[in-house]
Amino acid sequence: MNTFLVSARHEMLNTRRARTAHILLIVFIGMVIASSVIGWVTNETVTGVYEKVVADGLTTAPNPFAGVSPLYYARNAVIYVLLIGSLMAIVLGVQATLRDRKAATVDLVLSRPVATPARLLGQLAGLSVVLAAVITISFSVSWLIISIINGAPLGWDDTGRVIAFGLLSWVLLTIFALLGMLTGLRSKQETTALLVPFVIWSAVAFVLPQIGTAARPVSLLNPVPAVASTGGYFDVVSAFTGPLSVTEQFKFASSIILHDPNVTGEATVSILILLAFLIVMSVVVVLTPRNRMRSGLHE
Repeated sequence: MNTFLVSARHEMLNTRRARTAHILLIVFIGMVIASSVIGWVTNETVTGVYEKVVADGLTTAPNPFAGVSPLYYARNAVIYVLLIGSLMAIVLGVQATLRDRKAATVDLVLSRPVATPARLLGQLAGLSVVLAAVITISFSVSWLIISIINGAPLGWDDTGRVIAFGLLSWVLLTIFALLGMLTGLRSKQETTALLVPFVIWSAVAFVLPQIGTAARPVSLLNPVPAVASTGGYFDVVSAFTGPLSVTEQFKFASSIILHDPNVTGEATVSILILLAFLIVMSVVVVLTPRNRMRSGLHE
């Protein structure tokens, strides 16, 4: 237990001192907050045009933003979590495990009666706390901005949905942090440790959804999940690629949680898939052999 707590505390201190981590964390928080502001600006612009058209007697249709859910302004945060948040988590994960190997401090640590699972779980716990803190700060400010836009604090139901979205975001970011930790432990070179998880992330976020849905790459930058093509080849391929596309599963579950009118269905299966990936990745990282952790880099 002591190894676990010491490792967790050490990881949090290292992240707090790392300049690259600071930049990534600030960018992520800023973009999540900006997503709420962008939603508000879009609403104001469209409503202004609508009121002018109505004043000119050119339409009797209702305002497209009339009755829209307050959580509409948070929907753009989905894509920022998927893009900036995931890349941030990968970098933090790689740094966590690569740092000890570069400085050879892992030899000193593991020369003592330290259990490697406790050491790795402690590092993961430290990263998880950092990610949770970042998500809490960014979504709390986002909640405040949305409340200001709507002229009243969000109700309990909407607040609960923002919290659920934050928890789901934490799960996704922790998965990619684990991916970074794994490549930091397994790679023989620092460049490879950083490059491989980015390639895997690109494949998961863009290649797999495109294979299963034939969606254009630019459409995959939409917070709404890509619509799957049906029939023949796509039915077979999407059955394999769908569960592996964790980013699309995240987008689908988030859209349901945030009451996106463009997405219908149950989020349960997508959430379970994300949790399954989290557990599997945790087990794979924790079971890293002791000699692998002590292996040097070939620079």
